[in-house]
Amino acid sequence: MAELITISSVEDGTRLLRWFVRHFPGMPQRDFYKLCRGGQIRLNSSRCKGMEILKTNDVLRIPPTMMSYKKIPTKTENGEKFSLEDLEKLRLNIIYDDDDLVVFNKPAGLAVQGGTGIRKSIDKMAEALFPYHKISLVHRLDKETSGVLVVAKNQKSAQVLSAQFQNKTAQKYYLALLYGSVPNKHGVIDNYILKGKIVDNVSQQEKKLSQRAITEYNVLGEVPGFLTWVQFIPKTGRNHQLRIHSALTLKTPIVGDTLYGDDNLVKNKTFSSIMASRNLFLFAYKIVLKHPRTGKLLTVRADLPSFMQPVTKLLELHIPED
Repeated sequence: MAELITISSVEDGTRLLRWFVRHFPGMPQRDFYKLCRGGQIRLNSSRCKGMEILKTNDVLRIPPTMMSYKKIPTKTENGEKFSLEDLEKLRLNIIYDDDDLVVFNKPAGLAVQGGTGIRKSIDKMAEALFPYHKISLVHRLDKETSGVLVVAKNQKSAQVLSAQFQNKTAQKYYLALLYGSVPNKHGVIDNYILKGKIVDNVSQQEKKLSQRAITEYNVLGEVPGFLTWVQFIPKTGRNHQLRIHSALTLKTPIVGDTLYGDDNLVKNKTFSSIMASRNLFLFAYKIVLKHPRTGKLLTVRADLPSFMQPVTKLLELHIPED
């Protein structure tokens, strides 16, 4: 069955032949021209010669015989390796998709950005899933954190979305399970972070080196003296901000946080009997932003990861619906 492909704004102005060379590098040009002459490759339902200039939203009809020339990369220049099964698992974690952006429910343990020593990452796998788009990261989640991750699919969307995350008009909402009790049921944490630590009584010199970090939190439920279920709304986006604020400011580390938490708690038999997973119990469950093309408000929510569901059900912890 023929495949219909819509040209994105990123490839507006590209000559048809060049487009095919880019996306089907193993196909001889003589075969490409033969398919054009035979009407098997069509542009907007019409026959084409191969030298046409593509425009945004043009539709290409690709015959099934060409699919053997379309290669999905399983190894990148950075040495990343992922299988077709890995790509299918990530595809099943797509919770929103259109011509401008795709939103994943990122699994815990999967890196967002590739690099040295990274075997799999969202950015490289997304490029394989959407080979006809220009994939760009517009914000980040820690490797250990699960939940909503927005990825742009063209340059214009990347610029608009990145600006929203930078100026905080895009709002992120997290859920976390903490060890211990939080004294106040609602509050705002406002302090400075320097190299993974809270800086008290900030001097002018320390202000230059440190970063102001602001987090709003709401207690949604608790097992008194044992566990606390909170909603975090970060107002700034510092590295490990929520993990640091939980462990060092609230004195209640996130369950599964071996970096900032107390390792003795992780090994505690009482906790381990409840927590079947060693994953980090920090989940980005919702993002609210303006669509980069329409400007309309877009709210995207993700389902709780499977490792968190038994615990929240057992402890009768709810997820905000508004």
